[in-house]
Amino acid sequence: MKNKRFDIFKDIMKDAVSDEMLVWLMENGFFTAPASTKHHGNYEGGLFDHSLEVTRKLLSMTEEMQLEWQRPESPIIVGMFHDLCKIDQYKYIELLGYQHKDCLLSGHGDKSIMLLSQFMTLTEEEILCIRYHMGAYETKDWDSYGKAIEKYETVLWTHSADMFASRVKKT
Repeated sequence: MKNKRFDIFKDIMKDAVSDEMLVWLMENGFFTAPASTKHHGNYEGGLFDHSLEVTRKLLSMTEEMQLEWQRPESPIIVGMFHDLCKIDQYKYIELLGYQHKDCLLSGHGDKSIMLLSQFMTLTEEEILCIRYHMGAYETKDWDSYGKAIEKYETVLWTHSADMFASRVKKT
């Protein structure tokens, strides 16, 4: 299944990811990590499966709603890497399942942006979409969240795509 995920990833990402980043993703478990311990994607490979579903939903919404992004590959970058923060967040313990582990970097959207920024330059829109993809579940700064949506409606649709993937499809 890991090879199938890798092939799907390469097909979707095309040239948006460098070879260096691809190696880093493989070495750090992007294709095998879970997306959570108890909720959506709480199985081996759940992080990739969830990210793929968010990407597919963002691409579908972009087409159906004629969303305009700063660059054409943005829905793919945002969808695939909005939860990059989870790449090193969990460990598997026999009889207990996946558990949280101590990580050098903490945070959710902010951590995803920091990790991703090592490999590519993000647009402001991509940064805000990733930063606020959790919507009301994470931010206490409603004013900034609202301003981000007003500047880039894609911030709201990224949150909606994530909610669809985690609450409706439950990937």
